[in-house]
Amino acid sequence: PTVELCGLLKMDFLGLRTLTVMERARRMAEQHHGRSIDLDRIDLDDQRVFELFRRGDTRGVFQFESAGMRDVLIRMRPNRIEDLIAANALYRPGPMAYIDSYIARKHGEKWTAPHPIMAEVLRETHGIMVYQEQVSRLVNRLGGIELKRAFRLAKAISKKKTQMIEAEKGPFIEGCAAKGVARETAERIFADILQFGGYAFNKAHSTGYALVAYKTAYLKTYFPTEYMAALLTFEMGDTEKVVEYIEECRRMGIGVAPPDINSSDRDFTVIPGGRDGKPLIRFGLGAIKGLGDKAVSAILGAREKGGPFRSIFDFCERVDPAAVNRAVLEALIKCGAFDSTGAMRKGLMTVLDDAIAQGASLAADRKAGQMSLFAGLAPEQMAACRRAVPPLQWSESEMLAHEKATLGFYVTSHPLSMHAGTLARYATARTADLARLRDGTEVTLGGMISKVRTVVTRSGRNAGSKMGIILLEDLAGQVEAILFPRDLERFRDRLTPDEVVFLRGQVDRKREQPSLRVSELVPLDQADETLSTAVVIRLRGGHADSQRLRDLQRILRAHAGDKPVYLELWTSGRLKVTLRAGPRVAVRPTPELRKAVGDLLGSEALEILGPIRGLPPAPAAAESTHDGRDVRVPQGRPMASHLT
Repeated sequence: PTVELCGLLKMDFLGLRTLTVMERARRMAEQHHGRSIDLDRIDLDDQRVFELFRRGDTRGVFQFESAGMRDVLIRMRPNRIEDLIAANALYRPGPMAYIDSYIARKHGEKWTAPHPIMAEVLRETHGIMVYQEQVSRLVNRLGGIELKRAFRLAKAISKKKTQMIEAEKGPFIEGCAAKGVARETAERIFADILQFGGYAFNKAHSTGYALVAYKTAYLKTYFPTEYMAALLTFEMGDTEKVVEYIEECRRMGIGVAPPDINSSDRDFTVIPGGRDGKPLIRFGLGAIKGLGDKAVSAILGAREKGGPFRSIFDFCERVDPAAVNRAVLEALIKCGAFDSTGAMRKGLMTVLDDAIAQGASLAADRKAGQMSLFAGLAPEQMAACRRAVPPLQWSESEMLAHEKATLGFYVTSHPLSMHAGTLARYATARTADLARLRDGTEVTLGGMISKVRTVVTRSGRNAGSKMGIILLEDLAGQVEAILFPRDLERFRDRLTPDEVVFLRGQVDRKREQPSLRVSELVPLDQADETLSTAVVIRLRGGHADSQRLRDLQRILRAHAGDKPVYLELWTSGRLKVTLRAGPRVAVRPTPELRKAVGDLLGSEALEILGPIRGLPPAPAAAESTHDGRDVRVPQGRPMASHLT
């Protein structure tokens, strides 16, 4: 306060890393596209950029990437910079209560104000007092209080300074009376100003942030590869963020190539003519766990001086062993950075000691000024003197585990890829879908447990008990899942990292990031029996003869359970018919049932259905499709007589 009383101007400068991200992306875009880009002169009414906001496609967009904010954007459907400014100011504790009103009024809901001046001042925010500047303007124009005092009153209201507020109430009422406003109306307006003004935000601040947000969205819209590369570079110290943005790249169709000793830079870089002619992002050496600045500088310096590395021996002979130790070399091998040399990763590990020893020996000779035994030999002659790298490779699971340990994500594939069919069959939602679902929605998620931790409850009937918090990862992202004390004990034996499970529960939207309140955990190997809704058996060609149907009947009786059975066959007229077997015909979808039906009718004869593709209860007649036409087929056909 003293600074202001002295007549000095106060300014708050924020050191935003986002500005550096924008500048790096801009320079890369200019280099790759061959044209000048001035972010201070872009069109602020570009509806292609606003469409990105309207889709909620704002991961990596400054101030707008949280799940809660994305939900607001999807509902608000912003089409002007003023909407972004308001969203920034409203998305805070307190004013969040007015977001729904802002959205409803933006989309046509009528609103009124006690006085025309108030309506004019609040028009841009649809009658809702959002900014401190609006408070100052109202106090000045309605109450006749000079702007300097009005500004101080706005700040006093936001800081709940009762004495100053009360001191200005009388002059405000009198000023309103001079403009013909009834005392009762003036008091109601002042009460509104106190209510809304307590949450009002500085519009200049919100505008600055909204402009930065719009510029990042502009870059993501028109130069997505360059922007995501810049974003990854400045988040490389945060493994979770790197993983999140790499997933976003994949969703956007941008390839992210693994690190490579011969083409990676320190940072994430754009390769213009990458996969299928489309630009892709090359992983930066600086983002590999265990590689410090000293090691990266040594690698890049040796490569610049002597060209590409031909092998791990060549690498160890040319790179300073004081900067690149065994741990660094192991990390480079495990993440696949040596793959471009043509050697296999397990084979590289078997010759690593020899390569390190040979490199150390050459380094010692150079330091001592001695002539090496290999000095003067051509590269191919040098290669002939080295031990051959054996063609050995780790199993897929080992390779993936090493990639996750060194990079924080999987490069070669994903452990869940082999279970993609089962996950798609039984999961009713993906982790990425939770942000669009209402609080309390019942869902089944399928994925891999990444982390497990416990916390002690501090209140409620379970105070002092332990709750479980699982980080579940699927092919679309990850989410926290909460197990209450009783359920934690029930499922404790299955709560191990890398375990693939299904979680049933309710979406919890009480916090900014959605989570799941778990009611049931189903291991992958029990999914068919627990989560399936029906079994379809396909009868091909001559499979519908009486003897086969009797054999099928015996198999189904031997595996009796609670899942309904449907028969699918083609008639001689190429009409596909699906019939539901009688209510007494129900089975347990076990591996034994699959084998028995497969032995009788072929390996593809049985399909287990999940909830997404589940069929409705038995209709009065089965429905068939032939050449796109719906055909009604009575259920009493002879082919089903053995199963009724």
